[in-house]
Amino acid sequence: MSTPYTAPQLNRTSFNCPHCKAFSSMDWDALYIGYRGQNNVPNLTAARCNHCNEYSLWIGSSMIYPEEIDVESPNQDLPEEVKEDYLEAANILNQSPRGAAALLRLSIEKLVNVLDAQGKDLNTKIGDLVSKGLNPKIQKALDVVRVIGNEAVHPGQIDLTDDNETAQSLFKLVNVIADGMITQPKEVDTLFDDLPEGHKKGIERRDTE
Repeated sequence: MSTPYTAPQLNRTSFNCPHCKAFSSMDWDALYIGYRGQNNVPNLTAARCNHCNEYSLWIGSSMIYPEEIDVESPNQDLPEEVKEDYLEAANILNQSPRGAAALLRLSIEKLVNVLDAQGKDLNTKIGDLVSKGLNPKIQKALDVVRVIGNEAVHPGQIDLTDDNETAQSLFKLVNVIADGMITQPKEVDTLFDDLPEGHKKGIERRDTE
């Protein structure tokens, strides 16, 4: 499952970095610009992410850099190229919701291809995955992507009707699909692999009878 999102907060020792989106510990520094005042209270503070080494800047309890984007972190089991698209979409969401939505559709297309789905477009690829036993809930999620993507729009292309709400829905769908297609099967495989060898052989004999 995707990692729970922990919002940035002044002096919090760990949260999801507004740059790389990873949940990471933060190193805080007090900065002074001009007159400190009688109580030596800093008027600017900075938090350095120990994952990407980028800084966030704060005045009082408000983060002023980078502009905060309220999207959940990408599922950690996403392939790296898909995760990169997700993070890039998060970084441009406020400036270009249409561009973010286009990147997210592209990332979902890549995600479907990871499962070796066959077909000329997302609709036929979904049908191929269904024939291979795709979870009906994941099928619904993929069909939502297809429909809200306007079937005439290809992955990676701009849809002029896209808005922030559409992009936010696509962020959620990427993680839902990744959880159902990658994370949950991996967790089940891990649990099965941890069974005593004798029990696993007994299951294999049962399934071959």
